[in-house]
Amino acid sequence: MLRPSESHAKKITIPAIQVRKRLLFLIAITVNPSPILPPFQIMNSKILSNLFLTIFIATLLIVSCRNAEEPPKTDVATTPEQLIEKTEDNIRKALTYAEANNGDIGDSTFLMNNGLVQAIYEQSEYKGVWSDQESWKISGDSIIKSLGNIKQYGLFAEDYHFNEITRVNNRFLADTSGKADRRDAALWSKAELMLTDAFFEMVKDVKLGRLPKDSLTLRKDSILTDSFYLQQWQIFRQSNVLSQVLDSLEPTHPGYISLKAGIRKFLDSADNRPFTPVPLPSRDTLGFRKALQTRLFEEGLVEQDSTRADSAQLASAIRSYQKKKGLTVDGKAGSGTIRMLNLTDKEKFIRIAIAMDRYKLLPERMPSRYVWVNLPSYYMQLVDNDTVKLSSKIICGKPITRTPLLTSAISEMITYPQWTVPTSIITKEILPAAKKDPGYFATKGFSLVDKDGNEVDPYTVDWTKYTKGIPYKVVQGSGDDNALGILKFNFYNKYSVYLHDTNQRYLFAQAFRSLSHGCVRVQEWEKLAYHLLKYDNPDEEKLMAKEDSLSAWLLRKEKHSIPIRNRVPVYIRYFTVEGKQKGIVFYDDIYGEDRLLREKYFANK
Repeated sequence: MLRPSESHAKKITIPAIQVRKRLLFLIAITVNPSPILPPFQIMNSKILSNLFLTIFIATLLIVSCRNAEEPPKTDVATTPEQLIEKTEDNIRKALTYAEANNGDIGDSTFLMNNGLVQAIYEQSEYKGVWSDQESWKISGDSIIKSLGNIKQYGLFAEDYHFNEITRVNNRFLADTSGKADRRDAALWSKAELMLTDAFFEMVKDVKLGRLPKDSLTLRKDSILTDSFYLQQWQIFRQSNVLSQVLDSLEPTHPGYISLKAGIRKFLDSADNRPFTPVPLPSRDTLGFRKALQTRLFEEGLVEQDSTRADSAQLASAIRSYQKKKGLTVDGKAGSGTIRMLNLTDKEKFIRIAIAMDRYKLLPERMPSRYVWVNLPSYYMQLVDNDTVKLSSKIICGKPITRTPLLTSAISEMITYPQWTVPTSIITKEILPAAKKDPGYFATKGFSLVDKDGNEVDPYTVDWTKYTKGIPYKVVQGSGDDNALGILKFNFYNKYSVYLHDTNQRYLFAQAFRSLSHGCVRVQEWEKLAYHLLKYDNPDEEKLMAKEDSLSAWLLRKEKHSIPIRNRVPVYIRYFTVEGKQKGIVFYDDIYGEDRLLREKYFANK
């Protein structure tokens, strides 16, 4: 494919091309002067070459800029044949101008993939690829129709020149005489370039998404080559069916497939009316109550928003809303209720778009077997060959001690484990409690251990001199009261978190389960353990022996380490949206991750 500099050289005047040849000659002399010249002549040659180099670069820029005239806003042809010629000329002019002006093709419309668009029209000798003689080709009709339905891919039509393309197309449709807009070569050429640019931008966003690559990204193709884009272009040109290209680029993750399957139903029933956002009381005390009442009025839960409702009326309306949304019914507009009030169908679609892009950060092919933990759903799944073998409720970290997102692999199980308390918890919770009462350690079953492994009496420590940490380990012994419960699943990570049982199993009955210090508590820990043993021991007799040993150790409350030879990958991820059989399910944005992405990458939606 020709790069922008090369394609531009073909469009400038003959003298400019001669300038370029002379420029390349001078560069060659500068880099590699003739070895047969005497040293002083080589030196003079270098000096002269550098001088000429500067002059000719300036000349080249001047010539280029003189030829980069802004394309005309109107250029009406008198015949269909003349329209074809004028459209070709306008496409050529627009691309020349775009190359000199960062992709601008006039009226502040910018090409996002200028080099690729240049290549397509150079190949077609600047003939229209979407239109011909006052009408759209099949391919043109196809892409315009597809742009109108692009939400099926979690995309926003306005990101692909749709508003401007629609405006131009409406002018064509309104021109029934066929002598004004339908013969305006400036309109046809601009529409051509926007559609081609939109094609490549859609390919990129469906394949890679719009979220930036981060430390968790497991994709290997985070940058697409020009040859890849042009290959997709050829595929499309053979069928003229855009969905055929886009469908082939989507993730094959079962979660993505389920989510996309529910989009049509969601879009058909979506309420796209604008709703009043409700600020948190801490951010806007005066505006909170007024916005809350207006929002409840929009839900049909209070009779008017112009007359101030009393506290009893607001509480009653809030209880009705909480009951309808499956929230804790207390009549108070807490942070969770406010988040749900602000989660309109418009915001829900943005959540869908974010979730679909998150799947694009995963590897193209997941392992045949893995543990999948989705924090906002409060569920864990064991997946084997795309089949969910085990589903379990989980408890994850509080917003202030959040569970980190990570990728690892289970390497070990430990029965009746000890818990070495992480430094962050020591600083935030244990140290302040010890300053008030050193007896806190005995109450919680904690032991204080020095660097030599000796247990220290907390009453002998001067706690007042510590502010950010202590020179001791805090360990909770194994047993039924241990915070880790009676089984722990180890996997390497820098955060010192793991999957484990819990001594507070009653908490699994709660709807909102972001309650831990950061580790993931698993309700069905025992089933997970026996599945891991099965995967590690295909021989039936060995499996039975391992299962008997595990059961005996748990019964006798013994601490043992069980290595996992066939390590099972663990993915701890954050998806506030999932596709289910009955449609799309939305979860609370417990850590505000979606809010941050929405503000940074989807702020204008």
